[in-house]
Amino acid sequence: MIENDGGLFGRLPTAMVTPFDEKLNIDWTAVDRVVDHLIETGTTAIVVSGTTGESPTLEEDEQVELLKRTIARAKSRVKIIMGTGTNCTRKTVKATQQAEALGADGVLVVVPYYNKPSAEGLFAHYSEIAKCTTLPIMLYNIPGRTGINLPVETTVELAETYPNIYALKDSTSNTDQTAEIAKKARRDFHIFTGDDQALLPFLGVGACGVVSVASHIVGSQIAKCEKEFFAGNLDAARAIYYEYLPLFRGLFTAPNPTCIKYAMSTLGLCKPHLRLPLVELNTQQRETLDTLLSSVKLDKTASRSKALTS
Repeated sequence: MIENDGGLFGRLPTAMVTPFDEKLNIDWTAVDRVVDHLIETGTTAIVVSGTTGESPTLEEDEQVELLKRTIARAKSRVKIIMGTGTNCTRKTVKATQQAEALGADGVLVVVPYYNKPSAEGLFAHYSEIAKCTTLPIMLYNIPGRTGINLPVETTVELAETYPNIYALKDSTSNTDQTAEIAKKARRDFHIFTGDDQALLPFLGVGACGVVSVASHIVGSQIAKCEKEFFAGNLDAARAIYYEYLPLFRGLFTAPNPTCIKYAMSTLGLCKPHLRLPLVELNTQQRETLDTLLSSVKLDKTASRSKALTS
């Protein structure tokens, strides 16, 4: 049975957006601003070049520069995790080794998408990655995007076989499956929910935290919810969770990161720009999200104040 301490990456890693300018080039000034803002509002690790960072539309050299920039800006204040997973084992191995050489503190490796390997294939895929690096590896199970579920037995076997398979980002919303992993995996294995709206249910079955999207704008509140939960103040944790649950849901009414980028733009943190095939919110969607944003307390930081006055 796992112990749900915060561990190496803490309880609130954020899957960071990749800001773009009007020409859809990476906005490096905004990257610095977002990194500072996240750290100031409770983020304990930053995931670079994940799905929220629009990794499918980033060039390889952009991903490298984004990792370098984030590491440099963070200045060891938080851990930096690089998204290196693809549906090609060789490419994933190469990207993982490169991330380690550049100074990443860990890697996030998604279940291979589209080609839908068997359980044996999944084990072989992750085995090759685990053997190629000394970095802690966070498995990423998101069947809604990959078309395949990482089985409980395979997850547990990987964790038992490879000590550097450190954690699981679980975006299944299936607490039964998560509870089975928490029961069977080694004690120092860690589970994070990948869905803000599943935070409290997942903490209840053994998760240690959330790889968050909403933490871009309400990180301090999510951190407080987690703190109250682990302090045994369940009513206080539920009160925070219930207050922000409509926002958590609302941020996914359009393909991620469409909504969170728009929300961040209203705070002056970055522009809402996306690379195709994603498109920005329409007028009705913006109005609906504006209503949600106005109903809760959003994080205000020095980074945001500088952005609004620049």
